[in-house]
Amino acid sequence: MRKRVVILGSTGSIGTSALTVARQIPDRMEVVGLAAGTRSQELDKQAREFGVSCLCIGDEKLRSDLEGGDRTVFVGEEGLCELIETTNPDLVLVAIVGVGGLKPSLVAIERGCDLAVASKEILVMAGEVVMKAARKKGVKILPVDSEHNAIFQCLEGHRGGSDEVSRLIVTASGGPFRTWPVEKLAAVKLEDALKHPTWEMGQKITIDSASLFNKGLEMIEARWLFDIPMSKVDVVVHPQSIVHSMVEFIDGSVLAQLSTTDMCFPIQYAVTWPERLSNELKPLDFPSLAKLEFEAPREDAFPALRLSREAGERGGSLPAVLNAANEVANQAFRMGALSFPGIWEIVEKTMSSVAHEDSQALEIVVAADLEARRVASSFLPSF
Repeated sequence: MRKRVVILGSTGSIGTSALTVARQIPDRMEVVGLAAGTRSQELDKQAREFGVSCLCIGDEKLRSDLEGGDRTVFVGEEGLCELIETTNPDLVLVAIVGVGGLKPSLVAIERGCDLAVASKEILVMAGEVVMKAARKKGVKILPVDSEHNAIFQCLEGHRGGSDEVSRLIVTASGGPFRTWPVEKLAAVKLEDALKHPTWEMGQKITIDSASLFNKGLEMIEARWLFDIPMSKVDVVVHPQSIVHSMVEFIDGSVLAQLSTTDMCFPIQYAVTWPERLSNELKPLDFPSLAKLEFEAPREDAFPALRLSREAGERGGSLPAVLNAANEVANQAFRMGALSFPGIWEIVEKTMSSVAHEDSQALEIVVAADLEARRVASSFLPSF
């Protein structure tokens, strides 16, 4: 079956990898809609290559860069929703950062489209809402993150349900500061934090990987994707990033998924699921791996895991507060307005200051996101 696919965030690292997959399996993946934030020239080039006539851009001022011929160009968050409604896809790949992907995701689910999720924020902020809506409409939520896609593959065909799962073990590279002493972290510079040891990603997620907030958000995401309590979600550091995650069962058996570090692997599986297809991706050469190492994360030095676990366990609006505060702090660090340890400090202070709501209703989540951004910004140092 050839699936009609809309890619939200087509000019980012996940989006461009998805288009690489589309080039490799054209008989199974038809790109019918593309959306980007501000990179209108790159979006135009993608649309020409894949013959896509329905586009969305984040800024009205850039609409004219894309118009012409038989194209329909939508704008902004509402435009993302209109893009989905117009193209009627089988699958929507959501790879846009922040709260902006939430409403289009719910629109896609309501229309009966399967969702390939690369944007952590959707499930971190509103996992309960999203998964409930998906179950009601009978659509599949397919994880694109390498870690969650690995868990998804390990659980496929397992008939015993979550009661037979002892732990979900999410692997982390440990980032560039895995072995740094705590006292050195205050001196971290942006160029240091952008040197990820194994993956090539955008700046925001690379900084999240360095602070381990990326892994903390993935813990919360796993809790909702696989209907597993936070107490059963663990993180282990695996510097080689070959084992993408593991599932431990109650009999002590552990299943793991391994591959080289290429996002095309999980993207292709999300697109072709439940089938597997041959591809041009580099397979593992086990003799050349030499060794696979595992170690416990240093939660005393990297508080992101503790804060994320707290948010995931308390639930309600707190994960949205954590996510929003981290986005503010992450951006402030990238702009040189905050120290690296300041990222954790801002998030913790914001979590303690914003009123907690038990519900994850959409309006409550959106309000919590806005309030957390305001509060986190007020904690930033003045210059």
